[in-house]
Order: sequence, then C-alpha cells, then structure tokens
Amino acid sequence: MEFARPLPGFLVQRYHGWKATTHAENSAWYQRLATEGQRPRAMVISCCDSRVHVTSIFGADQGEFFIHRNIANLVPVYEPDGQHHGTSAAVEYAVMALKVAHLIVLGHSNCGGVQGCLDMCEGRAPELEETASFVGRWMDILRPGYETVKGHADMPHALEKEAVSVSLRNLMTFPFVKEAVESGRLSLHGLWVDIGEGGLHTLDGKTGIFAPV
Repeated sequence: MEFARPLPGFLVQRYHGWKATTHAENSAWYQRLATEGQRPRAMVISCCDSRVHVTSIFGADQGEFFIHRNIANLVPVYEPDGQHHGTSAAVEYAVMALKVAHLIVLGHSNCGGVQGCLDMCEGRAPELEETASFVGRWMDILRPGYETVKGHADMPHALEKEAVSVSLRNLMTFPFVKEAVESGRLSLHGLWVDIGEGGLHTLDGKTGIFAPV
C-alpha cells in the first residue's frame, strides 16, 4: 500500500505526550477497559465537525460514551435494504449489544452540513444536487425538515435544531429503538450546542422547543 504515509511528526509527538502523562497516570483504568470491555451509559450521535468535542462538553472519560459522528448528526429512516448503513449499524449495536440507557442526538451552531442542505434546498448549491454527491444525498435526509422550518426568521439555527428533531423521529422508525423506548429501557434526547457561547439547549418533547439547560 504505497499510498499509506508515515504519521505526521506533530501527531507522533502528541501521542508520546499522552502516553507518558494521561495514559501513565491512569494505566490501571485503561487495563480495566481493555479486559472488561465497554459499558457506556449513553450513545451520542454528533456532527463530524472538529469544533464539536462531545467528551469535553460533558467532562467524560474513556468508556462513558458510545459516540457516532456523521455530517450534520443525521439519522436516516429504518431501511434494511442490504446497502451499507454506518449510522444504522452504530445505532443497532448501541441499543441491542451495548444496551445503552440514553441515546442523544447533538446538533450545533454554524453547521456546514446543515448550511449545505439550506443552500441546496434554495437552489444555491447545484453541485450538491448531483447524483454522485455523497454529501448531497446524505443531506436529503434533512429535506423534510427544511420544509418544516422554511421561512423561519433565524433559518440556519432553526434548520440545525430541526436536524436534531428529524433524527429523533427517524430513530423511532427502527423497531428495536421503538420497543426499547416504549418499554422504558431507552430514552431519547435532543441537544443543540452554541459553539461560540458554549450554551447547551435541550429539546422539550412536548413543546418542540429547545431551551437552555
């Protein structure tokens, strides 16, 4: 595999720093994680955006969260069609194998994926309309959400929050998620974080409004 190159020097340096400090100071905990396996209490579906650091937001340690990241923190509808479904597979593993008690969808401000969907729906991103655009076809999941909040005064933020709501609704199309929720074994949560302000908002399932935590 000639195209595989050595790791950049700055990452090697950072690794050795982590190994000599964080890992060395918590070596017993890492050994326990390795031998006993993971028992996360919650799964978090968040955006790939490098500015969204789930474990930092909640002050979490290794082993606490089962985290899946994708463009715009979206969950597709349940569709067992024999294709590759990374997000659906992660949800299935978290609910069925790890038996997490909480499933959190975490959206955020200034989301590039959501902005792309907005531009696509309003005719400003013809490249995303192309059949070969992976991003565009992924953002099709959010098109119904655009129709829901179309014309909102604060459109980008409204669509970012709607992306969370769309994902929560889609999660309930998975039979094993629906059964776990209805039996009380699993609870779903919708969150939106303001990157600049550090504010965290939670979705009220009854009113559909995001309020500060």
